[in-house]
Amino acid sequence: MSSRKEKPAHSLIAGSLAGAIEAFVTYPTEFVKTRSQFGGQRESPISIIRTTVREKGITGLYSGCSALVIGNSIKAGVRFVTYDHFKSLLADKEGKVSPPRSLLAGLGAGMTEAIIAVTPSETIKTKLIDDAKRPNPQYRGLVHGTISIVKQEGILGIYRGLFPVMMRQGANSAVRFTTYTTLKQFIQSTARPGQSLPTGITFGIGAIAGLVTVYVTQPLDVIKTRMQSLTAKQQYKNSFHCAYRILTEEGVLRFWTGTTPRLARLIMSGGIVFTVYENVIRLIGTGSSEGDK
Repeated sequence: MSSRKEKPAHSLIAGSLAGAIEAFVTYPTEFVKTRSQFGGQRESPISIIRTTVREKGITGLYSGCSALVIGNSIKAGVRFVTYDHFKSLLADKEGKVSPPRSLLAGLGAGMTEAIIAVTPSETIKTKLIDDAKRPNPQYRGLVHGTISIVKQEGILGIYRGLFPVMMRQGANSAVRFTTYTTLKQFIQSTARPGQSLPTGITFGIGAIAGLVTVYVTQPLDVIKTRMQSLTAKQQYKNSFHCAYRILTEEGVLRFWTGTTPRLARLIMSGGIVFTVYENVIRLIGTGSSEGDK
């Protein structure tokens, strides 16, 4: 894996564009996943889609979408810039970054994006989705919802669930980047030495990275969703208490609730993000996709 460091501005532009496109295209799966992870009666993904479309129309599947698109754009930009920075610091004398070091770089990138972008955007998104299922929603879109949450809970209200988000994002980025870069390096060294990978192969590697990420990090995602729900303050003392209650009251399999829609999203997400990122990097003039994003 090359240690070549892309220009931060290029990484930021390419990453932000990739994140925004990915978030919009895959949002319905994120909506269904989040709804399925709330407490109470379990609903299948199909049931959630049918009920939402019947009561709210197709646009109901995009409740909270603006928060995620904006947050995902910032998140992806921050992720690629910080990952590229950490990767260059951890490269050896020959310019190679081993899988363990790639894992560490991804962990650092994930933690950074969780603090800067992911926690606020996902807290707002989760509360908007939770509110939208009520007969009389109190939030009238992203701006009104954000202002209302801050008025009711203070600025810390949009940072609820910071710890599980940091754990999830750190694990997400560590697993995703390591899987992607390891597979990419293997293919380039065996089948296409010294050549850029075609878009189809890049998409496929990104999709595999998304699949692996889902199953490894799903429990953290469930805890994150519960901690960001409207009733979290009344139900859970902290993330560990939330995990304990889920385990003892609902069973260990509850930690993998929402796997199917999240799997659909991250497979598409991995393919879209890495494909868009590497093509934009080439387009804006770096002339190389060797950054192994």
